[in-house]
Amino acid sequence: MGASVRTAVSSERAGPEPPARARVHQRAARRMALQFALFAALLVAGICLTTVLLDPLQFYRRASLLPPVFSTEERYQNPGLAKNYDYDTIIIGTSMTENFLPSVVNKALKGKTMKLSMEGSMADEQYKIAKLALETGKVKKVLWGLDYFALKQEDEEAPVFPDYLYDDSWLNDYRYWFNATVYEMLFKSIVRLSTSGENRDLETLYNWNSIGGFGAARVLDAYRRAGQSEIYFKLNEEPLDAIKANFETYVLSLAKRYPDVEFIYFYPPYSILRQDVWKRTNEKRYANQLEMSVWMFERLSELPNTKVYNFQAESEWTYDLDLYRDLSHYKQEVNTWIAESIGRDDPKYRMTEENAEDFVRRLETQLQSLVLADDNRVLNADVELREGDRSRRLAFSAMRAAGKDELLVPAKEAAAAIGATAAWDSAAKELTLRRGERSVVLKAGTKNAELGDGAAALDAEPRLIQGTLMVPLLSAARILGVDGAVERPDARTLRIELRLPG
Repeated sequence: MGASVRTAVSSERAGPEPPARARVHQRAARRMALQFALFAALLVAGICLTTVLLDPLQFYRRASLLPPVFSTEERYQNPGLAKNYDYDTIIIGTSMTENFLPSVVNKALKGKTMKLSMEGSMADEQYKIAKLALETGKVKKVLWGLDYFALKQEDEEAPVFPDYLYDDSWLNDYRYWFNATVYEMLFKSIVRLSTSGENRDLETLYNWNSIGGFGAARVLDAYRRAGQSEIYFKLNEEPLDAIKANFETYVLSLAKRYPDVEFIYFYPPYSILRQDVWKRTNEKRYANQLEMSVWMFERLSELPNTKVYNFQAESEWTYDLDLYRDLSHYKQEVNTWIAESIGRDDPKYRMTEENAEDFVRRLETQLQSLVLADDNRVLNADVELREGDRSRRLAFSAMRAAGKDELLVPAKEAAAAIGATAAWDSAAKELTLRRGERSVVLKAGTKNAELGDGAAALDAEPRLIQGTLMVPLLSAARILGVDGAVERPDARTLRIELRLPG
């Protein structure tokens, strides 16, 4: 009997049978899973609550718990600005509009301005932020910079657009709540504020003018590189019908939908060298841009709530390369001039049915006579040949300004223009021009010219440029008995008149 008792006691000490032990483990596992789920839910709720309370992008409300700090990530920052700040005028566009100062636009357009620009934005992106702002009911005026390239198909390398910040549904706001990037934006802004004492404000937000890097030398360097690097663009130029469809979908539709809002559009003043590169490397894009400038105006002019301004042929700006940091981007003062011109409704820039084609013709004329000078200036050179009572404008395949009043042109074209012959001595590297009984021998790199009975000094030395000998037109013509006169009607124009005996 004692043995039986010991066996029973031993069995009790050994614990429950295996099925009972499994049930205990299962209950423990369920408790741990429940605790983990509760912890995860609390963590998620905490993150959501923190994001909603701190609201790094001021997406739900203007900042109150912390000083207002602004991110330069425009696609993320703009929705909160559009929804939660006071304004009645908005600025829409690419980096061509980022240097507008709201205070300047306020004065020019007599409103309260919010800049909602996006660097490198396409038309659909501009549409989304404009639509979001318009739906608030606050907008009375829209200042919209129209870039032709923004109407093209979206670049595959374009930044990811946060559509969830632009719709009316809160169901996808979780992408904001759990987005570590917005905290990175907030952290950088707070560090900047605490270390430098400087905070971005709405006056200078997105403004890159202070970065600098402007100047003619930099623009000309970009010009030389673009002549080669942009050739491939012509391989993927979209049909014009696709460009027009994008305009109607993303630009024109909003002006139609909001007839009580004034829409003011403008074509930015790229440097004249930007237009020249397009014409030389991608004539299709160049022609499309000009056609679209008139076509878009015609469509917009059908609406009573629109105005269109064209600054592309404003040579006082587009020829001054010191105003640019590359072929397209201009200083803040140009944005100021644009705003002031629109504010006074300057007829020089306002497009109408009567003058719409004039802007295209003026730009075409500028490019036909475009020349570069040795001091990094851009000029227009007009050469006229007069013979008795008749005159005609001369066109050359290439021109280069040299010296004060001289123009370098291809030697054979110069000879043909004044009725001379040209003979090249490849061994001696000399060019002989003959007209009647007169002749002159020219050498690249020297102003000394040899005549049949002596020597003469040229106003500029001939140059070999990309395998073509360029000669000083006025000097050579005068030596060969052709009278010539120079006129400088303004700082950007050189006019040469050659006179043959009638």
